[in-house]
Amino acid sequence: MEAKVLDIHGKETGRTIQLSDSIFGIEPNKHAIYLDVKHYLANQRQGTHKAKERAEVAGSTRKIKKQKGTGTARAGSRKNPLFKGGGTVFGPRPRSYSFKLNKNLKRLARKSAFATKLQESNLIVLEDFNFEAPNTKNFINILKALGLDNKKSLFILGDYNNNVYLSSRNLKASSVVTNSEISTYSILNAGKVVLLEGALEGIEETLSK
Repeated sequence: MEAKVLDIHGKETGRTIQLSDSIFGIEPNKHAIYLDVKHYLANQRQGTHKAKERAEVAGSTRKIKKQKGTGTARAGSRKNPLFKGGGTVFGPRPRSYSFKLNKNLKRLARKSAFATKLQESNLIVLEDFNFEAPNTKNFINILKALGLDNKKSLFILGDYNNNVYLSSRNLKASSVVTNSEISTYSILNAGKVVLLEGALEGIEETLSK
């Protein structure tokens, strides 16, 4: 399938580029997307949560009342989970939330994410551009020309470009990544995905394996 190529002023260049049907034209696999997004978010979790259990709570081990004759249940320690300040029963412990995903499934999820964006008309192909020096104002002008100044956007570059990256770093709604850094989550989390021409070859090479 063909896509029109826009310039940094948001106007058509008169050129089109061929998008691979095996990537952008597939039927999105929603379950693969779900698993890959879940995998991404699970890896973001630190897993450092911890609650003190009975053996870890500070306090005396003296028997707090006699065994019988009180009319209430027997109790042997202030660390009892039933008491205020006592230990937590089966509390959270430090753990890793990460799990393994097959490479082919992750590849399918990224292709499905791209296909979803294209079907929703939220994919823009932009000609390659560069800045002589980092300049946030110039990047904002590009966003305005594309109608993305008030929307979440993801710019995918072919190679790392320090000037473009630094120009966008202070903008919360815009992200700039290279084609090797894309994830299913970042694609779906963006309102619009802006693909630079130079990134297409790397994306098709990676996802066509």
